[in-house]
Amino acid sequence: MIRIELNGEEKSVDPAWSIGDLLMDLGINNRYCAVERNMELVPREQHAECTLQPGDRIEIVTLVGGG
Repeated sequence: MIRIELNGEEKSVDPAWSIGDLLMDLGINNRYCAVERNMELVPREQHAECTLQPGDRIEIVTLVGGG
C-alpha cells in the first residue's frame, strides 16, 4: 500500500491504482467531478492511465445540481 492525501486526509491505496481506480473505489463517476493531482488538473481522458504515486495530493470536486 502507498499513502496519498485525498481532500486533505491521509489514505492508503494499492500501488497499482490509477485515479480512475480511486474514483471507482469511492463510487464517483468521473463524468461528474474534477480531479487535481499535486495542484494540476488531470483531464478526464487521463484518469485511467494516471497512476498514483506515494505522497500524491489528490483533490476531488464533485459537481452537484440544484435549483
